[in-house]
Amino acid sequence: MLDAEREYMEFDVVIIGAGAAGLSAACRLMQQASEAGTELSVCVLEKGAETGAHILSGAVFEPRALDELFPDWEARQAPLTIPVSSDDIFLLRDEQDATRLPHIAVPRTMLNDGNYVISAGNLCRWLAEQAESLGVDIFPGFAAQELLLGENGEVQGVLTGDMGVNQAGEPRETYMPGMGIRGKYTLFAEGARGHLGKQVISRYALDAGKDPQHYALGIKELWDIPAEHHQPGRVIHTTGWPTEGHAHGGGFLYHGDNQQVMVGFFVDLDYENPWVSPFDEMQRLKHHPVISKHLRGGTRVAYGARAVTKGGYNCLPDMAFPGGLLIGCDAGTLNFAKIKGLHTAMKSGMLAAESVFDALSKGDSGGRTLEGYKTRVEQSWLHEELYTARNFGPAIHRLGTVLGGAFNTLDQALNGRLPTLHDRTPDYARLQRQVRCEPIDYPKPDGILSFDRTSSVYLSNTNHDEDQPCHLKLTDPSIPIQVNMPEYAEPAVRYCPAGVYEVVEDSEDAPRFQINFQNCVHCKTCDIKDPAQNITWVAPEGGGGPNYPNM
Repeated sequence: MLDAEREYMEFDVVIIGAGAAGLSAACRLMQQASEAGTELSVCVLEKGAETGAHILSGAVFEPRALDELFPDWEARQAPLTIPVSSDDIFLLRDEQDATRLPHIAVPRTMLNDGNYVISAGNLCRWLAEQAESLGVDIFPGFAAQELLLGENGEVQGVLTGDMGVNQAGEPRETYMPGMGIRGKYTLFAEGARGHLGKQVISRYALDAGKDPQHYALGIKELWDIPAEHHQPGRVIHTTGWPTEGHAHGGGFLYHGDNQQVMVGFFVDLDYENPWVSPFDEMQRLKHHPVISKHLRGGTRVAYGARAVTKGGYNCLPDMAFPGGLLIGCDAGTLNFAKIKGLHTAMKSGMLAAESVFDALSKGDSGGRTLEGYKTRVEQSWLHEELYTARNFGPAIHRLGTVLGGAFNTLDQALNGRLPTLHDRTPDYARLQRQVRCEPIDYPKPDGILSFDRTSSVYLSNTNHDEDQPCHLKLTDPSIPIQVNMPEYAEPAVRYCPAGVYEVVEDSEDAPRFQINFQNCVHCKTCDIKDPAQNITWVAPEGGGGPNYPNM
């Protein structure tokens, strides 16, 4: 595609991603413009088919940032209707037994008084309505594919992906070239492991001197349950079984509205055993009596998965660079000690908006590094919250669930005053060779509480045009079979929660590595966990991927 053939649109601010961070930034920008009586053009690009289509979170929501952004959110009918009514944490000892932890033994970060059980997707749909009413342009179905760079290496916006290109990279009859979206400043709010955010961090060495970012894979299902089992606002978290001994992880079950429960499981991606399958761990969890009694007689109606940026304060990159800012999970603002990131993502977006508006209102023509953003973050409750919780992940990784949990309980009681712990080993580098690990025998799904990947992906409403280039790029196509297979039993077939990767063994031919990219739910786990760092996730055609309802 010749650059001269592209169309370009100009905005004051371009925001990549219509999640909680991006939409909060857009709203705050327009609020300031309205208060100042000035004109401001703000564009939000969203790769999902609609706002909220790719949004996946637990979610128990802390309304602190929303209270600041829209103090009248209740009058505006924000989708916060189910306050937390009860809050329990269970230590699962094995597949049958469990102990409920007394509240005195629970870190205060895990207490949920004043919070709400919500759908993060519906919150983002509501935020999009507020943004549009303020004058923001939101373009769903447009995937930001490349950075637009200026003569001095500053970010000037993005290029959206071409549409209607076949697998060979040639235009079809439906071909439509991507557009250039220019902005004086560009905010990257793609969520965990954003592919452009990843490039920005590398290009400007924003993570120099920081701990490597750490991730978990979160898997979630939505169930309709009988009315007699429904307890709106009931919150349950679990730790221990089924991952204890071979991975760090934990489960959740939240009673929402409309006779629905949200059940899910997190597996930290620092696990060592290549035989671990996060998907199958999630399916096992649902058979534990603590969880199964809430699901019996119910129907599974939705499924999804997403990587979670969980490294916290020690892993935060510098978030300002020439021409833009990283916000939300693109930077890693989630507070994993609370298992919450929506409120911190929103706050980071609001602070970014204030930094950008302050610069533009002084006649800034763009392209600078907005150092004032760092100051705003450091002077906010966002910094205080993340700093206080900085030891949560490293303590679990280094000391294990029990000792690490005890360390964190004490650290939170002392308001984060214990010495700082670090985890400087990237998640992918933790994986051990298969000869050093015991295979894990996962039970077959029963079709009542547990299910297979194929039926699960069906419930995610995932769709990609099959005649487009594969968006999962192998740097060296030989590595999966020649290296990963003998050394790690090719872990991609297990860590992927959507059955994207297969090792196909025909009787006459050598094994081959097959990528079913149509199944991809955009969780980014492969980009994170592949031991050779051989897989790079890039955005497919806009509008592809999952389409999550009420998730």
